[in-house]
Amino acid sequence: MSRVGKNPVAVPAGVEVTLADGAITVKGPLGTLTQRINPLVSIAREGAQLTFPPADESREANAMSGTYRAIVANMVHGVSKGFEKKLQLVGTGYRAQAQGATLNLSLGFSHPVVYKLPGGVKAETPTQTDILIKGADKQVVGQVAAEIRAFREPEPYKGKGVRYADERVALKEVKKK
Repeated sequence: MSRVGKNPVAVPAGVEVTLADGAITVKGPLGTLTQRINPLVSIAREGAQLTFPPADESREANAMSGTYRAIVANMVHGVSKGFEKKLQLVGTGYRAQAQGATLNLSLGFSHPVVYKLPGGVKAETPTQTDILIKGADKQVVGQVAAEIRAFREPEPYKGKGVRYADERVALKEVKKK
């Protein structure tokens, strides 16, 4: 059995887990998330814990038990505490402003970039150069952060662009004459 799949997922108080019709639904204070279940994995509930034994002895079932355990653990964490990604804008005149379900970015182009946020994701701009992306679904939060970063990736000579808060950009030396 997968090492990750062996560990049970603790379900905290205030989080409700429902297994029905080949899907698992996790409901908590920050929202509701649903995931289809692979038939190679069986989910067992033991009190306030969920375990993910493989349905058979195949290598694929073993791998999928660990994968689904990690997915459900992220779902439980997301609906109880949420996920957040922090982006920073580095560059003269680069600004961000959150307005409801849209994020307005000035990234040195001749036009402003307007990014519409998907449902379940919120963006905050504590300063003009910082963006906080928050949501219950880890995959969606990461995807939104990656899409915003892709508008202007950090360039290797001055480091200008949109970067993750913990990202280190290796700067190249300029060409010498």
